[in-house]
Amino acid sequence: MITHSFLQHYWWFLVSLLGALLVFLMFVQGGNAVAYTLGRTEEERRLIFNSTGRKWEYTFTTLVTFGGAFFASFPLFYSTSFGGAYWVWMLLLVSFVVQAVSYEFQSKVGNVLGQRGYRLLLQFNGFIGPFVLGAAVATFFNGAEFTVNQENLGDTYQPVVSTWASSWHGLEALGNFWNWCLGLAVCFLARTLGILYIMNNVDDDTLRSRGSVQLVGNAGMFLLFFLAFLIRTLFKDGFAVAADGSVVMEPMKYLHNLLAMWPVLLLLLAGVALVLFGIVKTIRSKTYVRGIWPVGVGTVLTVLALLLCAGWNHTAYYPSTADLQSSLTLANSSSSLFTLQVMAVVSLIIPFVLAYIVWCWRAIDLRSITRKELEEDEHTY
Repeated sequence: MITHSFLQHYWWFLVSLLGALLVFLMFVQGGNAVAYTLGRTEEERRLIFNSTGRKWEYTFTTLVTFGGAFFASFPLFYSTSFGGAYWVWMLLLVSFVVQAVSYEFQSKVGNVLGQRGYRLLLQFNGFIGPFVLGAAVATFFNGAEFTVNQENLGDTYQPVVSTWASSWHGLEALGNFWNWCLGLAVCFLARTLGILYIMNNVDDDTLRSRGSVQLVGNAGMFLLFFLAFLIRTLFKDGFAVAADGSVVMEPMKYLHNLLAMWPVLLLLLAGVALVLFGIVKTIRSKTYVRGIWPVGVGTVLTVLALLLCAGWNHTAYYPSTADLQSSLTLANSSSSLFTLQVMAVVSLIIPFVLAYIVWCWRAIDLRSITRKELEEDEHTY
């Protein structure tokens, strides 16, 4: 018989997988962020914006699906974080909304902000999107300021379960240096992925040569911030769930998680190895332009492993720094058994949806973007 605990772990895996795919798809934001350093002429910038413009819907849809999956499977997290730290999530959503508008209107005749204005908004999304997402995920390991009192559900007049303990409503997370570390790591990872994607998707020797050079600095900054965050996280005290359901501090909890869950450790090591392989080979070879794929797969595996480490093995995945016992765990924040069972049946269609996405992706990318195609295509950004 499928237990409630199994379904909680199953849905944490699916949510983590969606989060990992979202980080990979941030290559759209990264490509926009480097558009004015990678592209030196107007034609080169148009090549970049039209390359990323073909894929921005995937990132936006995955973000919405990620939030929807969290809402359906772990509604207490959704109400606590999205309802309490709303400035963080609003900033993220606004950056994605202006991205969609900017793609469509930047080349329209008579647009309000002008082409340069809309492209600045694309670059705003290129930095804010990855940074805010990374800083938000860092709170899974470093905690956030909230309290939870589920007894308030019975209060007829004020059934408020979660209360944010800071008037900054999420922005206080930026006061933590380690949240900045992961935010900047995701930001530079997105730029690295963006460069690799453009080198693969745009058939232009100038952009590919310039991208190989710029890859060194962006990949180096990513590794610096990511490794600092990872090493510190593995050796710091973590938020463990005791047998009675209480949350206690445990030295090196996340390192213990990886050692206890060796398949997750293998995922992490394989992911890091693939990321390093793709970056190094692209930098060393003048003809290799497929680095986006090993680095992309490595990104998904690495982020998946980190998120599983944050929630599995009796760990509080959303710890509270205001009240330790208010921390959210898979057991105390999930939907009912019936809801998770119904959703588990629905989740069986996911492989078919992924197959359709892969088919659409291949159809869009049958030919690399060229300067000639940019002149002949009727629909360009």
